[in-house]
Amino acid sequence: MSSPRRAIVIRRPRRVHAAHHGGAWKIALADFMTALMALFLVLWILSTATPSELQGLAEYFRTPLKVALTNGDRNSASTNVIPGGGADPAHSDGERARIDLKRQSRPAEERQRFIDLRQRIETVIQADPRLRDLREQMRFEMSEEGLRVQLMDTDRQPMFELGSDRVSAVMRRLLHTLAPLLNDVPNRLSISGHTDSLRYARGDSGYSNWELSSDRANASRRELVAGGLDSDKLLRVTGMGDRVPVPGSNPGDAVNRRITLVVLSDRAAARLQAGSRPDVIDLPSQRVPD
Repeated sequence: MSSPRRAIVIRRPRRVHAAHHGGAWKIALADFMTALMALFLVLWILSTATPSELQGLAEYFRTPLKVALTNGDRNSASTNVIPGGGADPAHSDGERARIDLKRQSRPAEERQRFIDLRQRIETVIQADPRLRDLREQMRFEMSEEGLRVQLMDTDRQPMFELGSDRVSAVMRRLLHTLAPLLNDVPNRLSISGHTDSLRYARGDSGYSNWELSSDRANASRRELVAGGLDSDKLLRVTGMGDRVPVPGSNPGDAVNRRITLVVLSDRAAARLQAGSRPDVIDLPSQRVPD
């Protein structure tokens, strides 16, 4: 008797197709590539921008959005009806204060004025063959006080005779060139003289670096006025001796023999005229026991 035939079972694996996950990853990748391209584009633009354009760009991002939209100064970011508070403008005192506030330069406008002044100074000096070499002896700095222009001395090209306030010919020409440019801005001016740490034989008991720095500052003032500077623009002329060396320099280096011209901001000039400093605190008087 024949054995029953065994059934042949063929097992075929079922092919399960994965569910469609959508294209969200493609959108995320596209956004990432777009942002990356924008970053490289910004970096390329910054690498080709001039220093003045970079300063203007930095000032743009420092300005609050509310101030930029209202085309006002930073005080307009205040929630008060009157910028910075104060008296009611309906009264004479408040109205006068409001008018004075309008007359003041906005910080952004004043900063741009300083940038333009620096560019004019550099252009004029570069165009004069006799002053072109002095560009390396000039430093420009922007600070809260204003635009600082430092005229550095060197052993190769001194601006004053050694140990004297006699102005050299090239320094005189430089100051006469700067005078009309400084007249073009309404800001007041401060002049300070500095020396190196080399002391006189008698030290500070006789004629010293204090007198020398003051004499050189006043000699520079006279040359500026002779070059056409309006003397009413001068607000301060001081001698600092050797007490404020250039950061990172040796106190005896020639760069510390310098004249510093500061085109003062409106706020810095107002503080000087008021005879006050922002870091001075009036302490209450105390009765001294008898």
